[in-house]
Amino acid sequence: MTLPYDRVLRGNLVLPDRVVADGYIAIRGETIAAIGEGELPPANEVHDFSGHTLLPGLVDGHMHTSSALGWPGIEGATRSAAAGGVTTCVDMPYDVPRAVTNAEIFAEKVAVVNATSHVDVALYGTITKQGGIDAIAGLADAGACSFKLSTYEYDAVRFPRIDHPTMVAAFREIAKTGLMVALHNEDQELVERLTAEAKASGRVDPIMHARTRPPLAETMADLEIFEIGMETGAHVHIAHSSVARGFDIAESFRAQGGLSTGEACLQYLCMTEEDLVRLKGFGKCNPPFRTAEEVERMWVALLAGKVAYISTDHAPWPREKKLGDDIFACGAGLTGLQSFAPVLYSLLVERGLPLTLMAKYASERTAKFHGLFPKKGALRVGSDADVLVMQEGDFIFDEAIIQDREATRWSPYHGRKIKARVAATFLRGTQLWDGETVLANPGAGRFVPRQHRDTYLGEG
Repeated sequence: MTLPYDRVLRGNLVLPDRVVADGYIAIRGETIAAIGEGELPPANEVHDFSGHTLLPGLVDGHMHTSSALGWPGIEGATRSAAAGGVTTCVDMPYDVPRAVTNAEIFAEKVAVVNATSHVDVALYGTITKQGGIDAIAGLADAGACSFKLSTYEYDAVRFPRIDHPTMVAAFREIAKTGLMVALHNEDQELVERLTAEAKASGRVDPIMHARTRPPLAETMADLEIFEIGMETGAHVHIAHSSVARGFDIAESFRAQGGLSTGEACLQYLCMTEEDLVRLKGFGKCNPPFRTAEEVERMWVALLAGKVAYISTDHAPWPREKKLGDDIFACGAGLTGLQSFAPVLYSLLVERGLPLTLMAKYASERTAKFHGLFPKKGALRVGSDADVLVMQEGDFIFDEAIIQDREATRWSPYHGRKIKARVAATFLRGTQLWDGETVLANPGAGRFVPRQHRDTYLGEG
């Protein structure tokens, strides 16, 4: 006699290529053991979400849990992730007070993740401003999923600009690992000059954030990093393109044999310069919001298959760092983990697009680019039983529901009409969120090492 499954989840299943109406996911242990439709198989526990939408738990490929508080920020950010249906966070290495630049620091962060996280976490590694090349192989061996470097300097220790000779050497070494290297893509010389000129003229109002970081600052950096990628054989990835031309440039380099890709953040698919003016510091991020016309071009790029995946660039700065009339004095970064699923779901519904795009671009492809698939990112037999349950309806996103410390309970999406809410989240078969309360304790999440060294560029 076949033993019953541990639990079965019932609802409308969103797969990358189709929706299974009134289907089920059967779970044994921490993994998906069966997917089907019709009569439910025997199980010790049944969660009936009939009429609700079941997606793979989201894999957010870009967040900064530790830029404000350091590693204590992991607990709060991943609590917010659990409430938002994000079951795997891919966390950036630019932490306070030091970046993750060698295997020893990496191991320390892994220990903190395993002790405090509410969801599973994969980790980026990076290098020091000078002399960090020799640590690259050790970071890859320690389980780093990808590397992150920057063409723009925010802090010489925590978030440095890597000069061209060092970048060439780093890309050569990273190419040997097979891992992707993502770049913060802004031209420092151009941005610094434009910013100085704006301040000198007394223009410190919100729109000047966009004017001093024009699209050209991104595309100049894109060309630079992809050329170095062509020279070295590294898989080079734009960490966030706010303009469609970034994806066109990546595609042109792929056509020449380059390993060149780029991701879009959710805000660049819906936020505009008018939102920056309205939100002031609470709408400041780098790169900045663009025009409404550019948002439409971003959707064209996404639907043409040019975008690697969609992320949030979640950076939970405390509220006081976002206040003030001088836009240049405000911290750059948005909260996004808890709003990711409801806003992306709503954008697709509003545009008449299939929800399969959400499963594809916010789960499966993200996991593939970071070497976490098929363990993460899919509703399929053998994968971790990570499930996001969405309840359709007419709701308003309220920043008061954000599950994080009080200072970061703000959102650029506050007051936005949404077409669904996160009704439940399951991580490896265990329920983390019931629509109102985070059920998981710190330490429920685990560090997820990269599963393999294969390079994925979005094909197949």
